[in-house]
Amino acid sequence: MNTVILVAAGKSERMGSNTDKAFLSLGPRPVIAWSLLAFEQCPVIDHIILVVRKDQMLAAKSVAQMFGISKLRHVVAGGARRQDSVQNGMKEMDPETRVVVVHDGARPCVTPELIDETIKMAKRNGCGIASSRVWDTIKYVERGSTVDHTVDRTKLWAVQTPQAFKVELLQRAYKAVEEQKVTVTDEASAVELIGEPVRLVEWPRHNIKITTAEDLPIAAAVLKIN
Repeated sequence: MNTVILVAAGKSERMGSNTDKAFLSLGPRPVIAWSLLAFEQCPVIDHIILVVRKDQMLAAKSVAQMFGISKLRHVVAGGARRQDSVQNGMKEMDPETRVVVVHDGARPCVTPELIDETIKMAKRNGCGIASSRVWDTIKYVERGSTVDHTVDRTKLWAVQTPQAFKVELLQRAYKAVEEQKVTVTDEASAVELIGEPVRLVEWPRHNIKITTAEDLPIAAAVLKIN
């Protein structure tokens, strides 16, 4: 069984809007609905667990019902940090789950094909992380706006979601995160912490995360092409 933890519990502070970005309109539907539909339409996904802020739980259930999301099993309240939200979702997984997929609700351009590829990688190698090569020149800045040095971009990848894992691996990784009292910004970082290899699944850069208002028209253009 494959279960996705769809995380949309952030505060959307950089959007400059009073509305949570997961519930902003993106073309004909809310941002979160695009991801819900992608996982609903992916044949290898069995269950969806949606993690949102406590005050958005009713709205999330309403969106799922409106768009006919039959795979939704739970809507869960998020925590203070991303890692808390993901772990809250994992507590609700069916015991038969063998692969868990974590996805940002603010990445509406995800496709069933990408989901499938990350799961295949996870089954073979323990985890599969959507990512793209970095083509821009990257400057390292210690403080202010003065460049310290240029980073070798040939060794850099921009990590995205979905991120798929064998359940045992991610549970072990998060146990280490809690024991060492560290904060991680994605699940792959937790796996790195326990010294396990992280395998990347290369995908085009258009699987963008909506962070600021200027990302909305870009995502809309990508979705129109898709």
